[in-house]
Amino acid sequence: MPKLSVAVERFPIAGKFVISRGAKTEAVVVVAAIEEAGCRGRGECVPYARYGETIESVTRQIESVRARIEAGVDCAGLQMLLAPGAARNALDCALWDLAAKRRGVPAHELAGLAPPAPVTTAFTISVGAPAEMAAAAAKARERPLLKIKLAGEGDAARISAVRAAAPDATLIVDANEAWTPADLDRHLAACAATGVVLVEQPLPAGRDAALARTERIIPICADESVHARSELDELRERYDAINVKLDKAGGLTEALAMVEMAEKLGFGLVAGCMVATSLAMAPALLIAARADFVDLDGPLLLARDRPEGLVYEGSIIRPASPALWG
Repeated sequence: MPKLSVAVERFPIAGKFVISRGAKTEAVVVVAAIEEAGCRGRGECVPYARYGETIESVTRQIESVRARIEAGVDCAGLQMLLAPGAARNALDCALWDLAAKRRGVPAHELAGLAPPAPVTTAFTISVGAPAEMAAAAAKARERPLLKIKLAGEGDAARISAVRAAAPDATLIVDANEAWTPADLDRHLAACAATGVVLVEQPLPAGRDAALARTERIIPICADESVHARSELDELRERYDAINVKLDKAGGLTEALAMVEMAEKLGFGLVAGCMVATSLAMAPALLIAARADFVDLDGPLLLARDRPEGLVYEGSIIRPASPALWG
């Protein structure tokens, strides 16, 4: 019979990670491991305060379904036990990993997908004063894709500073809900003037109706506004793309279903992540090939990753080895 274990692990961030809602200096992750018949599957999640999650609440959620996990519930059954979120993500990915190891086949084959290929990830520039962001962008100027965190007032100067420091990079920006309807057009114009190709979550989730009334001169991507496929249809008038993160969707199972539905509805796709280790990135690589932009740079922001982590060659991510996941 399966045996579940849960652990909280901490990984220091190289410097600090700053968005409009605050800063952090370490990634605190919850790892679920399920062992059966000499095989061990693992899944990693990041509890996110923005969604009302804490380390304690996520751990409690995982423990609340221990009996069902140890009775042998599968990924399909898990979807009925927990809502989308970090706890379900850790368990879902652990079940995928366990199934792959028990059957001796890669997870992508279990999902009916082609083998994951190397992909180019965005590299995140934390929000700060324009000079600070320019200095960070200058260090990363050889990376082909930069994701610029913004904060509202002063964003035009931030974007201009980054563009001057990294003139050849493709830029996407993430406001993390920091803009308002009143300044939306002004901020979009500043982005367009510097060649930004995507704007992520400019307005707060639940207060983003203005996006349906504004001229979207740059594609707008939903992040905090979308968690599961049940929300996609109502977003079509406001957003051009969605950011699929396993921690929001509640695991690879829902993420794959979201991608399929989003493609049918005509959304562009971003494969995104929280700040976490390669164990969290590995299952997300299964959706990366179908994304317009890949943003799986979590391990690049850490002072140290897992010993068996993904191989990053600049901004190129090589697929995971079975020793890590899947």
